[in-house]
Amino acid sequence: MEIPTVPENFYRVSVKALVLDDSHRFLLVQEDNGWWELPGGGLDFGERPRQGIDREIWEEMKLKTTFVADQPAYFFTVKNHKEVFIANVLYETKLAHLDFVPSPECVAIRFFTARQVMAAEKMYPNVIAFASLYERQPLR
Repeated sequence: MEIPTVPENFYRVSVKALVLDDSHRFLLVQEDNGWWELPGGGLDFGERPRQGIDREIWEEMKLKTTFVADQPAYFFTVKNHKEVFIANVLYETKLAHLDFVPSPECVAIRFFTARQVMAAEKMYPNVIAFASLYERQPLR
């Protein structure tokens, strides 16, 4: 099977939930491999971003969203751990509660500051890129 050539300007679009606590720390989910990630994932063909976030939050954690912003709070591109270029689009999101059901994509959750992310191990490249951006331009 021949591997298709992907154009240089191709980006996989990943919609992410920006869930903040009262101290403006952001929520990360720990996958079963020990790595930390922003909640959310790849946008399906024909799916609206808000639908994608609702779906991903349910698939990863069996949680319901109570609010997803109409417009993104952050947009950035990065090469992920598989050397694939991804566009991360973060929407401010609120959850009904944090009593998640574990899955391979979410065995733990925790709120982080940008500096905690920079000092931690097992952070995916997009999380580090976001933490750097968030430190410079926090959402208030």
